[in-house]
Amino acid sequence: MFRRREPVPFAFIAEADQFRSNVAPPPRQRASAGELVGRWLIGLTVVAGLVGSLLVGLPAVSADVSPAHTQQSDASSRR
Repeated sequence: MFRRREPVPFAFIAEADQFRSNVAPPPRQRASAGELVGRWLIGLTVVAGLVGSLLVGLPAVSADVSPAHTQQSDASSRR
C-alpha cells in the first residue's frame, strides 16, 4: 500500500477531545413567577385529563362476568 507523505489536513480532529474553550455560556435566566404558575397549571390540566379519561373509561372496560339480574321479557315468562 502507499503511504501518505503529506500531513493529514484534519489532524486537529484527533485532538478535539483535549480542547477546552475559555468561553463560558451565559447563565440561565430564572423563570418568573408567572411562568412557574403557568407550567404548574399546564401539568395539572394534563394530569386531570388523564385521570378523568381513566375514570370515564373504566366502566366500559370492566366486564360483568355474572350479572346480578338477568333481563327477561314478560312474554317469555308467561309461556
